[in-house]
Amino acid sequence: MAAGQPDGHDGAPVSYRARTEGGDIFAPFLTRWDLVADGNPFATHSSRLLPVRQGTTSAMLKIALEPEEQAGCAVMDWWSGRGAAPVLAYDPSGVLLMERAEGTRSLARFARSGRDEDATRILCGAVAKLHGHCLGPSAGGLSRLPRPQNLVPLDIWFQDLAPIARTQGGILGECQRVADRILPVQRDIVVLHGDIHHDNVLDFEARGWLAIDPKRLIGERAFDYANIFCNPDPDWDIETAPRLFHQRLEIAAAETGLERRWLVSWIMAWAGLSAAWFIGDNQPGAVDLAIAELAAAELARLS
Repeated sequence: MAAGQPDGHDGAPVSYRARTEGGDIFAPFLTRWDLVADGNPFATHSSRLLPVRQGTTSAMLKIALEPEEQAGCAVMDWWSGRGAAPVLAYDPSGVLLMERAEGTRSLARFARSGRDEDATRILCGAVAKLHGHCLGPSAGGLSRLPRPQNLVPLDIWFQDLAPIARTQGGILGECQRVADRILPVQRDIVVLHGDIHHDNVLDFEARGWLAIDPKRLIGERAFDYANIFCNPDPDWDIETAPRLFHQRLEIAAAETGLERRWLVSWIMAWAGLSAAWFIGDNQPGAVDLAIAELAAAELARLS
């Protein structure tokens, strides 16, 4: 895609935040971007989505309803299809038209059927492509557009860990201490995906494996590899966690070039934060706590 705004940036932003129920919230964009519905609409907690076609191109029309999702749409647009699903049109109010993944392969199925090593390498490669927008060979990385606005620094993102760690103690207290150590000394600052897992990197066939659904984060690149270790969710077999943890760690360290102790520290900090969110919602967070314990043991071994 040429430098500057991609196709579909025409017109003033239109806010659809309040129109979450009733009526056809997709209709204005079907007309504006010459789209035809190609399936039934569906909803997540923060977005409304509709499979569509634009000419011969299969696409997904996404209307983000929450600020975090709206900012994520801006990140997708900034990536311009390099490492992420190609964006065909974008409205700054948080409306995104992106190409639809039509490949049949699934990284979650890979992980559950004896191909976890392949899945881990693919995920690491997908993350590296996204980070190349900031760490590429030219000054300012690969993207020639200004970085998206309203990105959240990791030290803000991690604020939810401390209150839960204080009340729970134990491994979460250890995770908090690790987070306190690494957050002030971040090294490679990039626009982060923020939610890399096996269902957010999809099979785009000839285009390869591309990411969807980023958060609005900026910070240390090692953070984006940590969530790989806690997925696929929710039915990951914790009994296999020690074997998978060490297998994934070997692959991630080799693929990323990150110093092993630095990478494990981010895995531990992230697992603690994720577990804290689950506990805050009155859920056990068992997988995340198990990963935090494994990371703590590995850090102790490396000391």
